[in-house]
Amino acid sequence: MSQAAEYLAARFAESGLTTSGQPFRALGKSYFNILGIKWPPGRSAGNGQAPLLIGAHYDTVMGSPGADDNASALAVLLESAYRLKRMAVTRPVWIAAFCLEEHGLLGSRAFISGLKQAGQSLDGAIVLECVGYASQAAGSQRTPPGVPIPVPTVGNFLGIVGNESSRHLVAAVERSARRRAQATPTLALTVPGRGESLPDVRRSDHAAFWDEGYPAVMLTDTANFRNAHYHQPTDTLDSLDLDFLEGVSEIVVGCIEDLAVSSRR
Repeated sequence: MSQAAEYLAARFAESGLTTSGQPFRALGKSYFNILGIKWPPGRSAGNGQAPLLIGAHYDTVMGSPGADDNASALAVLLESAYRLKRMAVTRPVWIAAFCLEEHGLLGSRAFISGLKQAGQSLDGAIVLECVGYASQAAGSQRTPPGVPIPVPTVGNFLGIVGNESSRHLVAAVERSARRRAQATPTLALTVPGRGESLPDVRRSDHAAFWDEGYPAVMLTDTANFRNAHYHQPTDTLDSLDLDFLEGVSEIVVGCIEDLAVSSRR
C-alpha cells in the first residue's frame, strides 16, 4: 500500500472509523481505495439505511505536489472523519479515498463495481474535487464551455454540480452553506442525465457514480477554470485559501448532520 493510502487509513482508524484498504488491479499493478465507516450506535452492519458517502481522490499528476488537486479535498475528508467521532449517526457514513482518478476514474470505478456486485444502495455520494483555491480578483473566474447558467467572474465561490437524481444532495449542500458558512458563496448546477452534454462537469469521481445510477454531487473550486496552478509544480500549500477551505469543511460537516444525523431532508 502506498504511503498516502497508509496515512489515510491510519487517520480514519484514529477517528474511530471501521477502516479497510480495498485492493484492485489496474494498469498491471495493485492499488488501493481506502474506506472508513461510521456505523449507527450499537450496530456494526447498519440499520437498513442506505449509507451516505463522502469521497475524494488521493492521487495527483506527475510533477505536481497536488495541494489543491487533491490534497485540499483530503483535508476535508480527514476533518469530516474527525468530526464524525462525536456524532451519533442514524445511517452509516462512508469516508472514501479513491486512487487513480487522474487515470480515468479507475479507483472509483473499481469501488462502484464492488457496490453493484453486492447490490449495495447509497443515499448519495458527495465528491470533493479541488476545494482549496479562491480569489477575490476581478476576472479570476472563467466559465466552462456550455454551462447554461451565469457564472460570476470572481472566483470566490464553491461549485455544486449534480444531476437530476441528486437534487436532494444539491439542496443539502446549499442548505448547509447558508447555515454553516455564510462567507462561502455557492453556485449550483444541475445537469440532465449523466452530464454527457457538458464534458467538463464529468471530470471527477462523481461521474463514475452517475454512470451506474447512484446519486452524486461534485463540490469544486472549478480547478483550471480558476486556478492557474492546476496540474503544475506550483500547486502548493501556499497558493491555497485556507479560510475558503475551512468553509468547505463546515459545509460538508453540515451535510453529514442533515443527511445522516438529523431527520431533516
